[in-house]
Amino acid sequence: MPWVYILECQDGSLYTGSTWNLEKRLAEHQAGLGAKHTRKRLPVKLVFCEFSDRIDVAYAREKQIQGWRREKKLALIAEKHDTLPKLADTNPKPKAK
Repeated sequence: MPWVYILECQDGSLYTGSTWNLEKRLAEHQAGLGAKHTRKRLPVKLVFCEFSDRIDVAYAREKQIQGWRREKKLALIAEKHDTLPKLADTNPKPKAK
C-alpha cells in the first residue's frame, strides 16, 4: 500500500517521504538505514501519514509537500486543512540542482 509520510527528527526538522510499506520504512529510518537526512538526526517520530491508492499519486504528494514551507507542513500535521490554502507559498524554496 503506498503511503506518504512526515517524520520529525530529533533536531526538530521535518522529513517527507513515500513508500510501499510504511512500517518497514519507519524501522529502516530508526535503524539508520533511511535517508541521509534522518540518519544524522535520530531518533525520528512519525507525525503524519496518508494512504494513497497508487504509488505515483503518493510520490507526487510527497514532492508537493516537500515544496512547502515548514509552517504549511505543521498545519497539515495539525490537521488544520482550512488554513492550507492561506499558507500557499508566495516564495517557494529553490529547487536543488
